[in-house]
Amino acid sequence: MPSEDPYIVITCDTHAGASVDGYRDYLDPSFRQAFDDWRGSYRNPAKKHIGGKKIKNWDSQVRSEDLSGDGVVGEVIFPNTVPPFYEKAFHISAPATPAQYERFRAGTQAHNRWLAEFCAEEPLSRAGIGLIHLNDLDDAIEDVKWIAENGLRGGMLLPLPSPSDTHLPALNDPRLDRLWAVIQDHDLVMNQHAGQGSPGYSGGQGSKALWALEMSFYVQRGFSTLIMGGVFERFPDLKFILTESGCSWAPQVMKNLDSMYLAWKMGAIGEIDTSNDPPLKELPSFYAKRNCWYGASFPGPADIQGREVVGIDRILWGNDYPHYEGCYPYSRENMRFAFSDVSEKDVRMMLSENAAALYGFDLDALRAAAGEIAITPELVRVPLDEIPEDSTCITFQRARAQKAMGKAL
Repeated sequence: MPSEDPYIVITCDTHAGASVDGYRDYLDPSFRQAFDDWRGSYRNPAKKHIGGKKIKNWDSQVRSEDLSGDGVVGEVIFPNTVPPFYEKAFHISAPATPAQYERFRAGTQAHNRWLAEFCAEEPLSRAGIGLIHLNDLDDAIEDVKWIAENGLRGGMLLPLPSPSDTHLPALNDPRLDRLWAVIQDHDLVMNQHAGQGSPGYSGGQGSKALWALEMSFYVQRGFSTLIMGGVFERFPDLKFILTESGCSWAPQVMKNLDSMYLAWKMGAIGEIDTSNDPPLKELPSFYAKRNCWYGASFPGPADIQGREVVGIDRILWGNDYPHYEGCYPYSRENMRFAFSDVSEKDVRMMLSENAAALYGFDLDALRAAAGEIAITPELVRVPLDEIPEDSTCITFQRARAQKAMGKAL
């Protein structure tokens, strides 16, 4: 029998940021004239698409009411708007060219200052993720320390250079060991998010669809590089989470990495000589299970089926608020869709306990709010028979397509 204790629902994936003009006061004063010059010519290309939802990024009351209405009492916050000097809104850590770096860093520092203040308005329920760049290692270390010292307990968004970002160090570059040491010493979570690491596309027919189709592959490169590059071997207390990429892929990727490792260890991968490249001390899957977590935003049943392989204590649920592809405002329906046949113990871990352990949420402090919302085990155990018709959630869209093809939800 399910218990009567409501789930304390924490989303590992939301997005927020100030308005373009709202960032000005958070800029270092030496950049404000440059901001005014830039602002005079800037036009947001996504303005029409974003529409009336933009205030959800920075209006604290609207945001709290939306999330509470969606059953959520805690959130981990990624970026979402236009920091000073950027060309467009972004929800990931956009890489800076050498020419852009000085201004981009000033812009992301302004975002970090704003975010620290925003999270301080609701310190129990908000865990903000700070931004850094990899262009200058000393600057990156300075920004990591600032993030730790200013209460951004969501950690930092780890940049993921794409194959075309040859001016930036790859994540297995030994020069970054200084950075890993500081992150580990400050016990910060390293976050990456779907959309990072993708190369530029030509703009030809289908480019946007190809970007969306291939983003999961490219963002998984961070996961593989940190493991195969020995970062987790050298820094065993690092914590890494990949968000909005599900986790249905993880069991097979672990198998692939282990298989490649065994060939590597034997000294050759096909005709490629690896005898001068010392192998890891353990199987790659060992480091995945010890150092990695998965932010399974708007999950489907396939994401949950492999939980025993990746570790039930490694999966976090998210609703991707306020993005259109997320499950807000139908998070209850998403929970029923993903968790109706999952044990209460496992659901409790994925909805709250894992996020609390990774990001430092106080579940006792959130319990009263969760009690008022009442996302109960009984509610979640009811299978979802009908997909919300007006939802643009990717998971629901896939389920809709399966239903149209005559397959059960």
